[in-house]
Parts: sequence; structure tokens; C-alpha cells
Amino acid sequence: MERELVTSRANPLLARVRKLNSRRAFRREENAFAAEGPKLLGEALRWGAELEAVIAAPGVSLPELPRGVRVVEVPDGLLASIADTETPQGVVFVCRGKPLALPSALEGGRYLILDGVQDPGNVGTIWRAADAFGAEGLILCSGCADPWSPKTVRATMGAVFRLPVYECALEAAAEGLERAGLPLYATALREDTEDVRRVDLGRGAVIIGSEGRGVSREALSLCGRTIKIPMSPRCESLNAAVAASVILWEMARND
Repeated sequence: MERELVTSRANPLLARVRKLNSRRAFRREENAFAAEGPKLLGEALRWGAELEAVIAAPGVSLPELPRGVRVVEVPDGLLASIADTETPQGVVFVCRGKPLALPSALEGGRYLILDGVQDPGNVGTIWRAADAFGAEGLILCSGCADPWSPKTVRATMGAVFRLPVYECALEAAAEGLERAGLPLYATALREDTEDVRRVDLGRGAVIIGSEGRGVSREALSLCGRTIKIPMSPRCESLNAAVAASVILWEMARND
């Protein structure tokens, strides 16, 4: 596997990686994102991600790559300039993104909807949990963190390459679920709220609200029922990723 040697900080590929790391709009325009580390690269290869380029530090071994993938070697300092982490793991790579539009027909029986969850670490962790517990997909609504941001991608621990994620308006998500015959629930407190342990979540979708305000009024107006996670009276709430993991476990348990 031949490596192209690059030593200039102004190299167009390196400049492109910096823009992919820092600008959401550019990631959308290019339909691509950057990721780093040998583990994520291995997951990308395992699950058939479309790689554009792999950039490695000297002496870093690389797995067998598909034909057509550009392979570049750069000095350690130059790699650090394009990495999003303080301690780069020797490899940065560029992937093509998958479609984010909600399909007209949703397949399977379990989805999680995030309503304005803006922390990329939480979105990535929830994505990872949704993959682990067998959800069919993750739907992002109301200005969630970018699924292709470096922090989100790292937090998924490879789920970014395995489980589809979609972006759409809440109303469009509700309409898609209705066409698929899937009930819609939200984690919130109102008169019809039921203990999550008493609701059959084997088929359906659940809305998880943002860290600050919870589930929005718009989302609640679209839900048939609301559910709650029982906890100690002295605890006010759970982190969004923790709450999502509990819900996902209940969905898998009811399958």
C-alpha cells in the first residue's frame, strides 16, 4: 500500500479535514465527515463505510484498504493539526455520509426520537445504546447536535457506521411512524403518564427531550401517551443519555 507523503500544512486535503471538523454546513455540502483512531477506522471498514482518504503518522500500520482510497502520511505535528482530540491516535480518515432524510416507509418496530438534544456526547452515546439494544434507527429533531460532528462520531464507538440516523421535523417523524403503524410515546409527566415498566414498548417510538427543557410542547402534542422512569423522590431527573438507555432496555425487553 503506497503512501503519499505530505509535509505542508496548506495541503488541500488537510485543509478540507479541518473544515470538516469545524463546520457543520461544510459537512452537509460535502456529504462527508472526518473521524480518527484505528478502532473507528476498523469499524468503518467492517461495516462498509465509503472511505475517501486515510491520513496516518509515520510508523502507524494500517489495515487493508479498498482500492481507490487515498493514503497519506504526514509528520506527527501535522497530524495533530487536523485531529479533533488533544492526543491523536495516529490516524485520521474521511468518510462519505449516508442519507439523513427520513425514508417514506419506516421498517422494523423500534425507534428513538431525540427532541433538541444538543450535546454531541449525549447524542453519540444514545446512538451507541440504540445500536446495542436493537433499535431500527435514531431520529433527530428540533436542532439536535450534528450526527457527523467529531465529538458525536467518537461517542458512537462505531455505531455511526452501523445504525441509521435521520434528521427531520417532529411532525414529519410522527407522520412516518403513523404510516408504519407505530405508536409514539414521550418521556414526560402529565395526567396520562404511565410507569415505563407497565407499557409494552416492543413496537413503537419514544421521544427523549433535551437536557435543559425536556420534551417540547410540540412533541407532547404529537404523542399518544407519556411514560416515566421510576426513580428516587430526591432525584429530579436523569441525563438524556441515561434516560434513553433505560428506555431502550425496556424496548428490547418487551421485544
